[in-house]
Amino acid sequence: MQFEDFAQAQSVVLWSVFALAFIMGAVVNKTNFCTMGAVSDMVNIGDNGRFRAWLLAIVVAMIGVVILESAGVASVDKTLPPYRGSNFAWLEYIIGGIMFGVGMTYGSGCGNKTLVRIGGGNIKSILVFAIIALMAYFMLNPFPGTDKTIYSELFYGWTSPTSISLAGKQDLGSLVANNIGGNLATLRMVLGLTLAALLLWYILKSKEFRTSFDNVLGGLVVGLAVLGAWYFTGGFVFIDADGELLSWTDYASAENWDMLEDDPDARPKDVGVQSFTFINPIGQTLRLALHGFENVYVTFGVMAVAGVILGSLAWSLISRSFRIEWFVDFKDFLNHTIGAVLMGIGGVLALGCTVGQGISGTSTLALGSFIAFGSIVLGSAMTMKIQYYKLVYEEEATFMKSFLSALVDFKLLPSGLRKLEAI
Repeated sequence: MQFEDFAQAQSVVLWSVFALAFIMGAVVNKTNFCTMGAVSDMVNIGDNGRFRAWLLAIVVAMIGVVILESAGVASVDKTLPPYRGSNFAWLEYIIGGIMFGVGMTYGSGCGNKTLVRIGGGNIKSILVFAIIALMAYFMLNPFPGTDKTIYSELFYGWTSPTSISLAGKQDLGSLVANNIGGNLATLRMVLGLTLAALLLWYILKSKEFRTSFDNVLGGLVVGLAVLGAWYFTGGFVFIDADGELLSWTDYASAENWDMLEDDPDARPKDVGVQSFTFINPIGQTLRLALHGFENVYVTFGVMAVAGVILGSLAWSLISRSFRIEWFVDFKDFLNHTIGAVLMGIGGVLALGCTVGQGISGTSTLALGSFIAFGSIVLGSAMTMKIQYYKLVYEEEATFMKSFLSALVDFKLLPSGLRKLEAI
């Protein structure tokens, strides 16, 4: 789609993203698509249905990215955040992912689920939202009157030195091409389709999953929404700049933004090829409020956050499932507060959440995204196991005994180190 000026193009992109997010919010609410719930089902009752729905979303987005790049419609080489970036911050992916996994367990759901629950009337999730916003904002922005952020004070000094500067990008295709050679575009296509085929085989071999309308619908819609966002920000909108067609992203770069020299603050924020992620965007909503709701701070992320909440609200009203929910007791309040802090910090540190790294990131075949994805699952699963051991064995189940026994359950330690009888 071609436009004469940036403002019209910006409006189309943002409202397109809002529409995708609105549909996602409604469908996630309707189908109970929940990544924390998926891990809980696996750990507690051995049900992989919702985890397969999560994997289906990954497959749909992954195949879609292969098609977009192979056809030359869009590229996800340079994205916000930089999934394929050459800075391989492996330790931050792991620590951030584990923090996020623990946090979403204590906070009753990930960032996306928090937005969906707000739309469904859950007031607890409003507190979670507010704390995530604070943590995510100050992970990237300095505290008032200083040049210090949460990241610079708590992480940079010891995590940054462990990062590996790669010769090329960190997606699987680039890693193979740089080490053994081969055509990059072909390798990305082959690796992407092969991995997607293997995942699809695992997903569809379950008859129970194939016959679950909600799980199939949830996975398909979330995957298509992620793919749609890649398309809208990477290959849908072009602007006529003195006879040259520039993409939405290229036009907003410094050399093409006419007002930049006169007023740097007038340049729209966070314009780039991107797809859905929810922790940093929740922080962006706080930034929008702090800047008096100026239009330049209305970003892809802000529209995504609003769309999911309103889509969930719409489904709650249509289905008459809207229910006000408050904290059961102080412990419930404390758990949600701790969970929100961990999600806000961990989600930024890991460059994304269950949707951001777990679906959008993995669709680019970025190695860091797979590491973050696994770390989120591990952090959440370990937390659930520890909580369960402490519930069953009460005072006998110290944290360390529960922790070691959980590691044995997940085959990460030899059985001789088990401290509590398996449950």
